[in-house]
Amino acid sequence: MTDDSLSSPLLQPQPSDHPPVILSIRDNHNHYYHRHNSNSSSHNLRNPFEFLGSDFLSVPPPSTVDPFRNNTPKIEGVYEVLKSLICLPIALARLVLFGACLLVGYLATKLALGGWKDKNNPMPKWRSSYHWIKRKGNPAPREIAPIVVSNHVSYIEPIFYFYELFPTIVAAESHDSIPFVGTIIRAMQVIYVNRFSQSSRKLAVNEIKRKASCDRFPRVLLFPEGTTTNGKVVISFQLGAFIPGYAIQPVIVRYPHVHFDQSWGYISLAKLMFRMFTQFHNFMEVEYLPIVSPLDNCKENPVHFAKRTSHSIASALNVVQTFHSYGDLMLLMKASHSKQEKPSSYMVEMAKVESLYHISSLEAVDFLDKFLSMNPDPSGRVKFHDFLRAMRLRTCSLLEEIFGFVDVEKIGSITFKQFLYGSAHVMKQPLFRQTCELACTRCSGGEDNLISKEQLGDTIRLAIPDLDDAEIHELFKLFGGNDDGRASKETFMCCLKKNPLLIALFWPCLVYKDSLECGGRMLEELV
Repeated sequence: MTDDSLSSPLLQPQPSDHPPVILSIRDNHNHYYHRHNSNSSSHNLRNPFEFLGSDFLSVPPPSTVDPFRNNTPKIEGVYEVLKSLICLPIALARLVLFGACLLVGYLATKLALGGWKDKNNPMPKWRSSYHWIKRKGNPAPREIAPIVVSNHVSYIEPIFYFYELFPTIVAAESHDSIPFVGTIIRAMQVIYVNRFSQSSRKLAVNEIKRKASCDRFPRVLLFPEGTTTNGKVVISFQLGAFIPGYAIQPVIVRYPHVHFDQSWGYISLAKLMFRMFTQFHNFMEVEYLPIVSPLDNCKENPVHFAKRTSHSIASALNVVQTFHSYGDLMLLMKASHSKQEKPSSYMVEMAKVESLYHISSLEAVDFLDKFLSMNPDPSGRVKFHDFLRAMRLRTCSLLEEIFGFVDVEKIGSITFKQFLYGSAHVMKQPLFRQTCELACTRCSGGEDNLISKEQLGDTIRLAIPDLDDAEIHELFKLFGGNDDGRASKETFMCCLKKNPLLIALFWPCLVYKDSLECGGRMLEELV
């Protein structure tokens, strides 16, 4: 036996005249590392926002999950076509029955609501009734778990819970104006909320707490995801159900299927109902999960409480959790209405963006408007020349640095997620607003807070010396300038907030002015 060490290879390499082949495997997920992690010359660009205290930008990789996608939006295949044709008479009968049930429900609730004006107290028993449907598990007593939360996949769940629990439901204000349905859910003493109004959300939380604390009211039902998904993921939870600090019973809903996905994703309600009516049978499963109680004697942080509950639901469904939110659906719809070929590529997992940069979904939609004006290609990416055109500027080293700051992948094009992260990152810097104020002061010259086109041109030329008058005029219009050659401070500040990357144009001006003032003080001291 030879005296080989344990570290010696088992197979000796064969002699060969060819050099060894080395394969380098690149991890695509590392594209978002800081630019100084690469030796490429394009990565050596200066950080144009360093004067704000900003570090280099990093952007998480895009999510591969689309929680709003319906997997069967069209009737495809011979089986589905034949089934739809065969079931057309059945669909007509179902439609008549559905309409009759809706009409009966409308008339019954209209009668029940007749003369009832006391919205602050529970509805009398004679005005309501309960219907029980088969399910897995049982609802906990209202005294133990006054709040119920559920995943939201289709329009069927509210109907099921209406008959199963007859709860007080939390719904968007827009639901009240839906014909027939608005009247029916009004009988549930619905708590309306405007998701875009801070005061409305606060009032809704107070109302949830008030009704959950009183056993005379029905239990409170919320869909904390805030919108419907395809049921294959659990997206971020809103905190309305968790702020009051009461025990919560999670409920999960499944729609097992082979040929037809019943989820109400980005698909019209009419098409979804037609597909449901032309099925031989639609399957639905409901499972009541164990109660989730707040820790630390009802003093648990609502965010942590929501995370534990969402984890319970995701585990029971055996699906992943993502940071998508209703804001992503808004971005998806905006991109789709703009005829983008890949609207799902414009989702950014909005809950994470909100937590990092504290920008709202409406602000994100405004940034998407700006990005769409840059004429993204079919893959949803914007190239440098289109970026310049939207910014109404010409190629220069500063603009290359700004674009390079956002282009974290260094491939000459940017995605909306990178553009949003870059813009929000700049806005988040503590010196951003102060710098905007200083830039406004430098450009106004103290003249009633009005920005003149000439002063703006002189300021911008410190950053881009060879701009001509036509380009200055276009840039002035971008900053809200009027035909008189003036722009108000409000419109100027609003433009910088909508285009935060442009703050880099004023950095040379600020440095130049400060250096002059500093030099003047030194000269006075010497004299």
